[in-house]
Amino acid sequence: MAKDRIVVGITQGDTNGIGYEVIIKALSDARILDNCIIILYGSSRFFGIYRKFLPEIEQIATNVINSAEDARTKRINIINAVPESMAMEIGQPTTDGAKAAILALKAAVADAKRGAIDAIVTAPFNKHTVAEQGFGFPGHTEYLIHEFEREDGLMFLISENLRVGVVTNHLPISKVSAAINIDTILSKLRLMNDSLRRDFGFIKPKIAVMGLNPHAGDGGSLGTEEIDTIIPAIQLANKEGILAFGPYSPDGFFSTHMQSNFDAVLAMYHDQGLIPFKALAFDSGVNFTAGLPIVRTSPDHGTGYDIAGKNKAWSGPMQKAIFAAIDLSLNRRKYVEIHANPLEERRFEGPRREKTILPE
Repeated sequence: MAKDRIVVGITQGDTNGIGYEVIIKALSDARILDNCIIILYGSSRFFGIYRKFLPEIEQIATNVINSAEDARTKRINIINAVPESMAMEIGQPTTDGAKAAILALKAAVADAKRGAIDAIVTAPFNKHTVAEQGFGFPGHTEYLIHEFEREDGLMFLISENLRVGVVTNHLPISKVSAAINIDTILSKLRLMNDSLRRDFGFIKPKIAVMGLNPHAGDGGSLGTEEIDTIIPAIQLANKEGILAFGPYSPDGFFSTHMQSNFDAVLAMYHDQGLIPFKALAFDSGVNFTAGLPIVRTSPDHGTGYDIAGKNKAWSGPMQKAIFAAIDLSLNRRKYVEIHANPLEERRFEGPRREKTILPE
C-alpha cells in the first residue's frame, strides 16, 4: 500500500438498493483510483452480479483482499465482509439486505479505528430494516459518533458553495423543541467552527444560525426559544471567538440568498436545513459527519429500490462523496502539518536599550 495516499473505505449499503450500481459507476472514473486507494467493504459476489447490469462500463480491475494492508493502487480492492450465504432480492427491503449493510459498516469502522483507512464513504441503507435487525441508531451519523466515542458530532451537508449543519438529526418534529438547549447549540457551533477551520481551511469562519419558530419567533410573539435559548448560545459562542450570527428566519434567509454571506449555516432541525440544501445543491450535495477522528461522507440520497438493478441510478452524488472524502482527508493532513510545531507566542516589548547614566 502506498503510504502517502489517502485510503478510502466504501461500505456497500443495502444489498438490494442502488449502492453497488452507483459505486461501480463512480469508480469507473479513473481519476478516483489515480488519487486514492479504494477498499470496498461488501461482497465480491454481489459486485460481480451488479457489474453485469452495466455493460457500457469498460473492464474494471478488482482485487479481493483479506486485510486493508493488502490493498493495491489502481484497482478496486474488495473485502468480503458479507457471508456468501446471504441472499439478494434486488429492489426489495429484506432482512439479509439490512444485515449485509450493518456487517459492511462494522468492518469498515473496525479498520478505521486501527488506522488502516483514512475515510469512510457510506452507501445508503434502509433505516427501518436495519432498526429491525437491532442496529440501535437512527442512522450512520449517530452510530459513528457512538463507535468513535465522541460526546457529539455534526451532520454537515456540504457542496461547493453551501454548507448546512443541523442541531438535531433524525428526530421526530414533536421532540425537536425539547431537544434544543443552550449547551447543545453551543456544542454544534464549536464542532462547525472547528470543522470549517480544520477540514475546509477557513481561518475565521462566519456562521449563520437559524431560528426555530416562524420569523425567528417575531420578538417572542411566535415562540420564545430564540430569546431563551438560541440568542444566549450565540452570545456564548461569540465570547469564545466563534463568529456566529443570528438567529435568522429560514424562509427569508434562503429566499434572499443570504447564505452567500456566510461560510456555513446552522439549522435547528433536520428538514429546516436539508430542504433548502437539497433544493439548492441536490446534484452536488454530500453528507459529511464533522467531529469524528476520521472523515465520513455519503451521497445525499436513499436506497432507490424502485430503480435498483435497472441501470438508471446516477452516480454523481457517490462520486462527489468520494472526492469530498479525499479532499477533506488531505485538508486534515495539511492542518496537522501546519499546526504541528507552532511558534511560541511571545509579547513584543520593543528593543532593549542600555540604561543611560547621567553625570551628577
